[in-house]
Amino acid sequence: MARPRMRPSDAVTALWPGVLLLALGIGGFLVALDWVREQEDLFLLDQPLLEYLSQNRTPGLTAFFEVVTTIFGPVVLPIVVAVIALIWWRVSRSWWHPVLLVGAMILSTVLGMGLKIAVGRARPEDVFMLIPGFETSYSFPSGHTIGATTFVLVVSYLLLHEDSDATWRLALWSVGAVLIIALVALSRLYLGYHFLTDVLAGACVGVAVLGVVVAVERWRDLSLERVDPPQGLLSLAEVDDRPYAAPDAERADQERADEAVAGSEEGSAEEPDADDPASPAEPQDERPA
Repeated sequence: MARPRMRPSDAVTALWPGVLLLALGIGGFLVALDWVREQEDLFLLDQPLLEYLSQNRTPGLTAFFEVVTTIFGPVVLPIVVAVIALIWWRVSRSWWHPVLLVGAMILSTVLGMGLKIAVGRARPEDVFMLIPGFETSYSFPSGHTIGATTFVLVVSYLLLHEDSDATWRLALWSVGAVLIIALVALSRLYLGYHFLTDVLAGACVGVAVLGVVVAVERWRDLSLERVDPPQGLLSLAEVDDRPYAAPDAERADQERADEAVAGSEEGSAEEPDADDPASPAEPQDERPA
């Protein structure tokens, strides 16, 4: 069977969720960048919030947020991603989703490093850092927040994509993802390594990377459906290529077909079977000997 043609509407249907997420991520990042450059809106909270958190640290919260920021840091997180990708491949026997996850993490890392250099915003002063001078790279956007946002959102999407009927899992994963992203972002503020606008911009970059992943995954689904359509289903292109028949004409054709089948069955039932002993014998002419 010839492969159905790709229609523009099919491509739009496949790509629009990813494009929307990409636009939201880019738009949010540009808004945060504008706040920093114009020194307005949430930028005005950067310094007061940093000072408040640094002055209200406790040993317990400090230890907790150190663990959080270490797990999602540039040393531990790549190891976690590699282990998860390997286990995923071994369990599913498919390389696509593990590679997509690793690719998303690489993309987010490259974007984070490039944007830091392009913006060139200095870190908070050493006096606010838990370990003065520990972080020396540029501040905007937060790399930890980019990595955490990309990781939890991409893993959540790919898992839910395999079982889209589990709506309760969608709610659970959504709450968990938001909680993890918020904890990582708060850890960067609490430990004095970033400003509020840094972590907000980092989250937006992660959303943009998720948009790329969604677009790639849905495009692949569309391509596979064109190659091997689901049994019993027609693609949109095939449906449009079928000749149109009015509903009344289709109903009349079906009724005539049903009547023809019923008539043939009745005719078969009325014919006697010569080999059946229960059937009445045909009268024979009696001739005198």
